[in-house]
Amino acid sequence: MRLTVYTDYSLRVLMFLALKRDGLATIAEIAKAYDISKNHLMKVAYQLGLAGYVETVRGKGGGLRLARAPRHIVIGEVVRRTEPDMTLVPCFAPDHAYCTILPSCALRGVLFKARDAFLSALDDHTLADLVRPRAPLRNLLSFNSNESALPRTSRSARRA
Repeated sequence: MRLTVYTDYSLRVLMFLALKRDGLATIAEIAKAYDISKNHLMKVAYQLGLAGYVETVRGKGGGLRLARAPRHIVIGEVVRRTEPDMTLVPCFAPDHAYCTILPSCALRGVLFKARDAFLSALDDHTLADLVRPRAPLRNLLSFNSNESALPRTSRSARRA
């Protein structure tokens, strides 16, 4: 099973905001910390807001913050909301359910069970679990003690 980049970015945004604690974070700040596109993050943040995970504060000094406590954001729920399609094979989709062996197919049941086990494992974890190694994550994302992200060097410069 492979999650989309959209889901990956959604989880990263939520993790960043959970690590931010009481402060607001900007799209630019999050994009810089992860070295990813601001345009993609704007779409992600908008959808996370519609889903009730993120609040936005407009105007000068505005930004994003979590709308719920990290312990109340279940990872399986986020993945279900952000993944457009949990269809592992075409016969999972009702409009493409035709398959010659469908009436006797054991594979379909096995794949359903595997997908459900995957989601069940994610349901066992909250956003709070993902940010538990708080200090190392904050260091990797270049947070300073004042809660704001510091300027970072590019990934290629750090590798050199």
